[in-house]
Order: sequence, then structure tokens, then C-alpha cells
Amino acid sequence: MKICVAGQGAFGQKHLDALKRIPDVEVVSLIGGSPAGTEEVAKKYGIPHWGHDLGEGIRHAEAVILATPTQMHRTQGEQVMRAGKHVLIEIPIADNVEDSQALVKNARETGVVAMAGHVRRFNPSHQWVHRRVAQGDLAIQQMDVQTYFFRRTNMNAAGKPRSWTDHLLWHHACHTVDLFHYQTGQTSSECYAVQGARNPKLGIAMDMGILLKVPSGAICTLSLSFNNDGPIGSFFRYICDNGTYQAYYDDLADGKKNPIDLSKVDVSMDGIELEDREFISAIGERREPNSSLAQVLPCMEVLGRLEQMIDPGRSCIV
Repeated sequence: MKICVAGQGAFGQKHLDALKRIPDVEVVSLIGGSPAGTEEVAKKYGIPHWGHDLGEGIRHAEAVILATPTQMHRTQGEQVMRAGKHVLIEIPIADNVEDSQALVKNARETGVVAMAGHVRRFNPSHQWVHRRVAQGDLAIQQMDVQTYFFRRTNMNAAGKPRSWTDHLLWHHACHTVDLFHYQTGQTSSECYAVQGARNPKLGIAMDMGILLKVPSGAICTLSLSFNNDGPIGSFFRYICDNGTYQAYYDDLADGKKNPIDLSKVDVSMDGIELEDREFISAIGERREPNSSLAQVLPCMEVLGRLEQMIDPGRSCIV
């Protein structure tokens, strides 16, 4: 399968690393916003075509992975789908509800495989919990999540300047809201949010608290910060009727910090690779992928409701 990756930054390269480990896949084009950086990354990974026009990349490929700035996702996602090509749009698929709904409509109209990069669904740690919930071995009472970074300048995960501004709600909370829905099998019936002071240079809130509840009674408490000068990332605690579990990316332990072996959960321990494998398998099998745009839309609509609480002046359609 011939793949075009759009986005030469930190996350684009995570996908390039993952795709190298998947059989019968060839990255034939890399599209990026920085001419020198795009060429450098293309040569590093042996990609034969690189450039800055997404239309060119689309013509070379059967499917496209969009790891571009969030604000470009709606236009680029529609461009890919209207060209009849399958698309994986990195999280978040948009930074508002209207664009998210438009992308879902595009996918329905074109009939292509359209997937969101909600990697938490694929991390072995969360897969382990999900399977036990599905089997009836566990019922989630509360998910307690801390998402912490130290990000007072506009830098990406590789320590390089971003051309766009990250966002606690539309990016980092998106991971957890969707995971909460996925793990409980329900959509939030109640949601609340507060945010702290805005950074005068970045123009975004640096601290945020979110509380969610689904009809079963399970709740999710989420704390987010760009001010945390300490361990970074997202730390998940599943408090269940039959055990407590702590997840950190691809690692899992019980409530007493005893490690749980995840080596046989899936074919890889890399969530990004598993996400990409699902995308490629869904294309080959002509089916809806786990984490399709339609499946993650309820998450985006909850984010819209939360935004109305913390920033009621912003236009939003829910």
C-alpha cells in the first residue's frame, strides 16, 4: 500500500518510524511546511518524493496520514477524501465541533476509510483494560487522569518551534474524553470544566480541570497543565469494582504498582504502530476502523460543550 505522510514534525516522524515496521507498506511521499526540514526528513527515511503541495502527495498515494497543524485538518481532510483516498487524521481532527461534523459528513459522502489518530484506544495498557471491561470482568467506577507538561514556549515534542499553538482542551483533553467514552461504551451525559489564567504570549489557558459522567454513573476527573515542572505525559488511574489499575502510555500496573505483562496483548508495544496497522487493515478489509471519524465525533461534541463553559464567547455548533 502506498502511503503519503503530510507533516514532517515530531508526530509525522513517529508515524514514519511505525510504518517501517508494517509489512507491505511503502511511504511514497512526504509533504511538509518547511522546505529544508521536509527534504531532510524525506532523505532520512528514504522517501522518494517530497514537497509542499498536498495535491502532489495525494496523486502518489492510496492513503494519506495527516500529521499537520490542527487548523489545517478540515480543509486537508476534505481534499484527501474528495480525491477518493483514505485518510487518517491525527488527534485532534479539528479544534471545533463544526469542522468535526463536516469531516464526518465528507467521510460518509465519499465512502473512504476515514480514521482519527486516537492512539489511547490502541495502547496495550488501555487495550488490556478495555478487553476486561468488554468481558464483564471489570466495571469502571472512576478514571482519574493527570495530563502534565512544561510548555511555556511554543515548542513541539522534539523541542523545535511549532508553527501553531497547542491546546489543553482540543488536543490533550481530547485523548481522555474519547478514551473515557471508549472504555465505558457510553457518551458523557454530564460535563463540567474550569480553566486557569491565560499565558500572555501563547494566548491559551495553562491549567484546566474537567469532570465527566456517563449514564452508568462512572465518572472521569481530568487535570491538565502546561505549568508542570516534573514528569510529563498522561497518567491514568482506573478505579474499578474489581481492582485498580495505573496506566502510563504502554505500561500498566495494578493499584499497588505491581507491573502487568502486556507483551501478548497485541503484535507491538507501540500504540502509534498499532493505530497505523488498524488504518491499513481497515482499508484492505473495506470496513470501518476502530477510531473512525464517526466514532470520535461524540468526543468532539463534548469538547464543544466544555468550551462553552470556559469560553462562552467562541462560536460553536453542538
